[in-house]
Amino acid sequence: MKRIVHIVGTGTIGEPLIGLLTDFRDRFGIDEVTFHKRTPLESDKSRIRHLMERGAHLVTEPEAVTAFEGMGQKVSYEAQEALEQATVIIDCTPAGNENKERLYSKLSGPRGFLAQGSEFGFGKPYARGVNDEAMVAEEDRFIQIVSCNTHNITTLIKTLADDGADGMALERGSFVCMRRANDVTQASSFIPAPTVGKHGDPEFGTHHARDAYHLFETLDTRLDLFSSAVKLNTQYMHSIWFQLVLNRDTTLGEVTGRLHDNHRVAVTSKSQANLIFSFGRDHGYYGRILSQTVVVLPTVLVRRNREIIGFCFTPQDGNSLLSSVAATLWRMNPEWDDVAQRLEPIRRWLYQEI
Repeated sequence: MKRIVHIVGTGTIGEPLIGLLTDFRDRFGIDEVTFHKRTPLESDKSRIRHLMERGAHLVTEPEAVTAFEGMGQKVSYEAQEALEQATVIIDCTPAGNENKERLYSKLSGPRGFLAQGSEFGFGKPYARGVNDEAMVAEEDRFIQIVSCNTHNITTLIKTLADDGADGMALERGSFVCMRRANDVTQASSFIPAPTVGKHGDPEFGTHHARDAYHLFETLDTRLDLFSSAVKLNTQYMHSIWFQLVLNRDTTLGEVTGRLHDNHRVAVTSKSQANLIFSFGRDHGYYGRILSQTVVVLPTVLVRRNREIIGFCFTPQDGNSLLSSVAATLWRMNPEWDDVAQRLEPIRRWLYQEI
């Protein structure tokens, strides 16, 4: 049978994911990439045409076919047909849970369904390199790719506090997520001044710590985590202040050594988000590096032998793209060694130093 990956949505995660899967479909072992676009808009013509010229196949609702083809864009499949024939479906919309209830749960053909960050409860939470070993092929048909900031938080914890057979050495973790107002691809929702977010969860503060907690829970590990959020009037990228309190002593040398040893972690001496953002624009895929986090080394210190404090940047959804591709390949063939081998062509965008 053909191995088909179907992406629902063409937004800030959907569009680069369509491009990535299409450009590397031969190396990934994918026969066809399809994508669903609901509304035919003149303003979207050029980018949709570009995706199709690279080999992706347009899907829409039956009532929209005529309008798309009137704009010179060939529709390859209608929506229901694309869903039924897909091997893996990746939902990149804010309606993943709704679509699961309305559509996906009724499909028997696809091997896997993925939804993005905000869709808590869609399935088992996943971040590449953090909880791969928790994934169970016979059980995990529905997977939640956690948000880009949750990728950052969980990678920091895994890198700096995981002592292997001795367990997690984390006593507690606190995080302040300083979020960009909107993406450079978006023309709305910009804000005039920094805007603080409420602590809607009495245990975790914001969803970032909550999602991180539940991700580590898949590894039978329960952590004391708390996060706060503030939205800044910038479009560059998210940044995070972190404090990890260990239950054992550590040194700055050990901390920096662990950061350098994780190939999914990038380190930098640059303290301005625009410099990291511009590096991604010049040297990334669709302007994105795929590293899980970018840690600003001059800000990292060890206080009182057990507190690790510092700042890091979150690479603009690049980490979510990496995990989405990894989870897709795993659902097609649930062998992590095979997944790692097929991911080799995109490791060039996993930077260890910026």
